[in-house]
Amino acid sequence: MKLKFTQLVLLVCFVCCAILAQAQTTINGSVKDENGEAVIGAAVYETNTSRGTITDVNGNYSLNVDQLPTSITISYVGFKTIKIDVMDGVTPINIIMVENTSRLDDVVVVGTRGKARTILTSAVPIDNLNPADLVRSGQNTIDQMINYRVPSYNSTNQTISDATAHFDPSELRNLGPSRTLVLVNGKRKNQSALVYVNDTPGKGEVGVDMKSIPTAAIKRIEVLRDGAAAQYGSDAVAGVINIVLKDQASDWNVSAGAGITTMGDGLTYDASINKGFKIGKGTLNLTADYYHQDYTDRSGVPGGDGLFGVIFQPSQAALDNGEITQAEFDAQQEFANSILNGTHPWIQENPDLGMIVGQPEYSKISALANFDLPYKDGVGTFYSTFGYTARNGTSFALYRAPYWITDDSGLLTPEGEEYQGFQPTFETSIGDLTFIIGNRYNFNGWKSDLSFTSGSNSVDYLIGNTINPSLLPNSPTEFDAGAYTFGHNLLNLDVSKSFGDITLMLGAEARQESFDVVAGQEESYVNGGAQSFPGLQPGNAVEATRTNAGVYAGLDWDITEKFLLGGAARFENYSDFGSNLSWKVNSRYILGDNKGAVRASVSTGFRAPSLHQIHLSNVQTLVSGGTVSNQGTFANTSDVIRGLGVPELTAETSFNFTGGITYKLAKGLSLTADYYNINVDNRVLFTGEVGFDGDDSTINDVEQVLLDNDVTSIKFFVNAMDTRTQGIDVVLDYTGFRFGNDNKVGFTVAVNNNRTQIIGDINAPETLAEAGYDIFSRKEQSRVTTARPNFKSLVGINAKFSNFTATLNNTYFGKVTWQHATDPNLDQTFSGKLITDLILGYDVTESFGLQLKVNNLFNVYPDVIVTGGDFVTDLGGRFQYPWEVNQFGFNGTMVSLRANISF
Repeated sequence: MKLKFTQLVLLVCFVCCAILAQAQTTINGSVKDENGEAVIGAAVYETNTSRGTITDVNGNYSLNVDQLPTSITISYVGFKTIKIDVMDGVTPINIIMVENTSRLDDVVVVGTRGKARTILTSAVPIDNLNPADLVRSGQNTIDQMINYRVPSYNSTNQTISDATAHFDPSELRNLGPSRTLVLVNGKRKNQSALVYVNDTPGKGEVGVDMKSIPTAAIKRIEVLRDGAAAQYGSDAVAGVINIVLKDQASDWNVSAGAGITTMGDGLTYDASINKGFKIGKGTLNLTADYYHQDYTDRSGVPGGDGLFGVIFQPSQAALDNGEITQAEFDAQQEFANSILNGTHPWIQENPDLGMIVGQPEYSKISALANFDLPYKDGVGTFYSTFGYTARNGTSFALYRAPYWITDDSGLLTPEGEEYQGFQPTFETSIGDLTFIIGNRYNFNGWKSDLSFTSGSNSVDYLIGNTINPSLLPNSPTEFDAGAYTFGHNLLNLDVSKSFGDITLMLGAEARQESFDVVAGQEESYVNGGAQSFPGLQPGNAVEATRTNAGVYAGLDWDITEKFLLGGAARFENYSDFGSNLSWKVNSRYILGDNKGAVRASVSTGFRAPSLHQIHLSNVQTLVSGGTVSNQGTFANTSDVIRGLGVPELTAETSFNFTGGITYKLAKGLSLTADYYNINVDNRVLFTGEVGFDGDDSTINDVEQVLLDNDVTSIKFFVNAMDTRTQGIDVVLDYTGFRFGNDNKVGFTVAVNNNRTQIIGDINAPETLAEAGYDIFSRKEQSRVTTARPNFKSLVGINAKFSNFTATLNNTYFGKVTWQHATDPNLDQTFSGKLITDLILGYDVTESFGLQLKVNNLFNVYPDVIVTGGDFVTDLGGRFQYPWEVNQFGFNGTMVSLRANISF
């Protein structure tokens, strides 16, 4: 199938490239800013045609047109778009671009399949993050850059959560990672191979590996804060993130930096290089990137082990039944109390219980190429994008204290030393591939875009520095624990044409998805498996595929110059669960003399359950059933799950309303405010633990499954509940005022207030409900409603004084609440916190600059966990800070230095 797709697209593209024709007239000139600096990569195109080019590294351009007189349009992010009439015999045409005084004038392409519009004239709310915004965020990775610039987006580092610690779940409007669609150059980005199955925010969800795109390759990021399934298909429930890559010729740009926390750990260092080449009439933009971070450790120092101190308590029933003697009971009681109270010799020497709790260690290398080649005087453009990222990481499991695992047969203990337990590592090897090839062509006013997209993400597991106790003294000390791979192939055709004030949009998509699970080596899973993570078993292995086809139609009608009415509908058919029809209607009215606009949209949407959620099964070592034991995840397709009355997964559906206003309050000062209300029905979620019911006199169906599979509890995916999410986004942006020759000050204030409610009853399978099982306890419900901040705000101030720049960001992360599974008295609310980041820059020369960053300037941490006797959430004192709910991580202050050079 993949070869057929590729061959078809290549054939079309090369046939189109072969029909090049010669232009009759050439327009030459240059594009500069008000200071006389060349504007590199500005788009110069013949108005109302697809003939166009971009300026080179000196700001020069050459554009072929059929005849004169004509009109050309010049545009570039951050500058006002210019339209100029060109008469016969007038050349060169030199352009001076004027900086935008309002963000509302930025041109964006996401949110419509027709002509590009500005943020002001769009009918839906869109954030446009240019390279300066990304730098001002003070962050290193895409997910964190967006996190600190868009309040409705949340992403945090995870810890002690297997592979989840290497991906960091991220989401828009607290609707889960699965409900945000990510595009690269307008094309669907593949999801990651990983399901977040640990007890972190985003549990049970599947997202995109946001670390897979090198930041040096990014031209801008467009964030559509509205449902868009009628335009883009599945997953676009909360919104769409479109990552637009650099596509211009440019100088060599090299950046290198390093940083470390004030605790002396978490060392980071990175380097990137970007260069844009002119290739005939086209451009090739290349990026290479390397990033490394060391782990951090913010583990608790309990001085006693509340987890095993409880687990090792002797059984009064065993004493009463004569299974143990009073002396044995007393000895076991004394042993358990020594662990609980910290008088055990090993705990006295290791009051932190040997733990490492913090961000994982990883190294990442990325390469990306973005190519486009206009032909036939800009009537057509051939384009292609290729990117690959390889990332190797190490995170840590619970330390195996010597009173937990009592022997390693000397396999992990240096010769001659006393056994002190061991620290298992969870090591991942992650690969992510993006490939896009396509051709845009104008057929008599019909703008077409035919493309093929292929992407994949793989995660290979290695469990290190551990043993399988059942294999002693011959156990391996590292284990291949298996691998996951997800991939997709897409063929897209999009066409549009303007008929006066009406723009018609049509399109079709064919998509194939695959999800593969490879079992680990036998020693990793036999007889209880490797300590910390039993490997994937042959019964977990799967090769699953599905296909879907979709068609859409859209219409934008500029009824007047101020009044826009638009609509779209999309039909999708999936091979594994059926069909869906989504629709959208939106409108916008411009206020005054392009001073502002009111806008609104109503839409339906859907999200197909991912292949991962349908087919995933595994066994993990977790705190379950009052002890540390193996917990099983069963695939939705398994006979075991069917036997318990769990139905097949079906698609989620959504109903979305958004309404808002934008307005230019003064020169450079703009305001946007939007309300949203999103209802999602039949959300696919991961259940809580379903285990033994405590009645030893009988064995029910669930308990028989547990016994048959040697696990203490099971979990599975189900269409669990309906939710309503509503909130408001407000952005006040001042692009700044100039004073003196080269001085400027600006600011941004952005706020998101968001609330998610569960509507109606939990959709529990009847068999389990009748047996008294609560598959979504209070704790699991709170993961949907209160695990992320419901309020988040950003106040950023930026200033430029000649060669010196300064940015001060204050980001407020609102409160989050962890709920106990059964006892409201053990709930804990973690208060909101303000994080301050300072970024200072100095341009030593025009081509060399330095930057000093201090993230979390005042060393703010979340509230500490107060368990009230519940050892599951802090794991017996091992965790100081919350991990099941999350605001901003817990690394504390980090200081870093960066150098940038161009040549």
